Amino acid sequence: MMPTALSSDTSDADADAAAAPLPFNALDLAFAAYLQEVQASSEPRHALLACLASHQFGRGHACLDLQLLAQQGVELLGWDARCKLPGDLGTAAATLPWVQGEASPLVLQGQRLYLRRNWQAEQDIGAAIEARLQQPCAVPPNLAELLTQLFPLQPAVEGVAVPTPDWQKMACALAARKRLTLITGGPGTGKTTTVVRLLALLQAASSSAGVTHSLRVALAAPTGKAAARLGESIASALQQLPEALRPPVLAQAQTLHKLLQIRPDQPDSKAPALAVDLVIVDEASMIDLEMMARLLAAVPLSASLILLGDKDQLASVEAGAVMAQLCEGSDAGHYSEDTVAWLQQVAGCDVRAWADTEGRASALAQQTAMLRFSRRFKDDSGIGIWAKAVNAGDRQTVMRLWQQAPDCMDAAAVVDRLQPTQPRDARLVALARSGWSVWLGQLQALGTGTCSDAQALEALQAFAQFQLLCAVREGPWGVQQLNLRIATGLGFKDLGWYAGRPVMVSRNDYNLGLMNGDVGLCLPTARGLRVAFPDGQGGIHWVAPQRLDAVESVFAMTVHKSQGSEFAHVCLVLPDKAVAVLTRELLYTGITRAKTRLTLVLAHSEVLRRAVDAKVLRSGGLGAQLDG
Repeated sequence: MMPTALSSDTSDADADAAAAPLPFNALDLAFAAYLQEVQASSEPRHALLACLASHQFGRGHACLDLQLLAQQGVELLGWDARCKLPGDLGTAAATLPWVQGEASPLVLQGQRLYLRRNWQAEQDIGAAIEARLQQPCAVPPNLAELLTQLFPLQPAVEGVAVPTPDWQKMACALAARKRLTLITGGPGTGKTTTVVRLLALLQAASSSAGVTHSLRVALAAPTGKAAARLGESIASALQQLPEALRPPVLAQAQTLHKLLQIRPDQPDSKAPALAVDLVIVDEASMIDLEMMARLLAAVPLSASLILLGDKDQLASVEAGAVMAQLCEGSDAGHYSEDTVAWLQQVAGCDVRAWADTEGRASALAQQTAMLRFSRRFKDDSGIGIWAKAVNAGDRQTVMRLWQQAPDCMDAAAVVDRLQPTQPRDARLVALARSGWSVWLGQLQALGTGTCSDAQALEALQAFAQFQLLCAVREGPWGVQQLNLRIATGLGFKDLGWYAGRPVMVSRNDYNLGLMNGDVGLCLPTARGLRVAFPDGQGGIHWVAPQRLDAVESVFAMTVHKSQGSEFAHVCLVLPDKAVAVLTRELLYTGITRAKTRLTLVLAHSEVLRRAVDAKVLRSGGLGAQLDG
């Protein structure tokens, strides 16, 4: 029997009339109905709890946090405040019939109610991390000397002294003593630079230990776009190292799906045993629970695993804000007395200000480094100020910055704004035309001629200088309608294939070697229209349009899809009313995709204020499991 509580629950008739129905989808209701069919319960709150667990899974939560549900139910569930839930769901959870036994579909752990698959993934991750941190790892006897060679005194950046301690140096030191290291930090803080020096450090340490072969290194990221950018960034940073310390040429970066042999037709296949000495994964904030569990199972305990990511960015679309949970507390450090003393001895890094004073010096905290100095934009630069204020939830500062931002037609501004009165504001097309002026000029010069690989690369690079980012897909301020308006406004067709059409792959295609998130350009060639994709090695991979059945135009993309990318000029378009996905994390991620210029497009400033106030509450027990 499905309970009446699934629509609303209140004893007051007037309140009942004003209450909104509970917004469960068909899957949530079907899940609860299935459990009732297998093992019926006469307690209506049991079916409601099953629906809530399914609902939270669909929203990216690892579990239903019953304590948070009681304290901040509306925020946790992302519901209208008029939606009412019955009280004392925690007591009802204790009598759930579907949490009994080792194969139960639900698992109740304290105040957290899980779908079993999520619970198992969390358990596997926690156990794998603990085992990896306990694995013996010989610290190179010449570590201090190698660190000094790799990290000479840092020169000032634009006349500003680089603050101490040197967090990049510290991160490398930590990575040399254990088989797992987390490196987090915002844009421009040098995560890739740190990795390159870490590669050189570990290779040199291996050679000094008498190992004659080069380290077997795997580079990976959650999307093809992020993997390509990781490979390009590392290749560039390698050239800046002294030749004597430069590690050998590395294998091409690949997607995690490819590295871990994940295929849609084999969802439960066993993780491969990787023959590697070191695995480096970028954009780790995008990794969900099940993929993280598979990654940890695939990397042997004898190998080192380095996870890079910005803990404050949007979490994975699937369940589990894994990186955010693992890096919780990294702002404060929580380093033990032993770690503080060791870092001072081998790296000359004084981290006493980040010593543990709260009893939270977990083993994982000792292997977590937060990079804090941005070389892309300083904290007092336009984009840096915006990012810092949004990330801190400083509503007053954000609204002051919005009022102070100049009109978007001021090309000299670092951060400007456009406040349109209606979606078809001609200034938005004018902004796109200006941002893509170099790319549009290249297309015009090319005409109907034959495009070479070099010209295709130049066109892709020019297109990537500007990007419209949207918070939502649908509606007048969403990706779908903006793509049509910008295409026609720039003089392109609104449908079909045409020279100049930019597209993004929306599904992995292993036969074509294309991954979800890859961006290409349709260009004229001697064989007709072909779509040019970067091949990750400085060349072009041409594909016939007819073979691409999972692509969409990408004059505009969602902020979620932009993760792992950066653009010289970002135009961030927000909807004209508050929506559930518009949160502080989404704003921060969109803002920090910009390298040199940011334009905010916003019809009503109230939407911006509410977005800064809306912080994602992702439920999970991984952090508590590792702290305990």
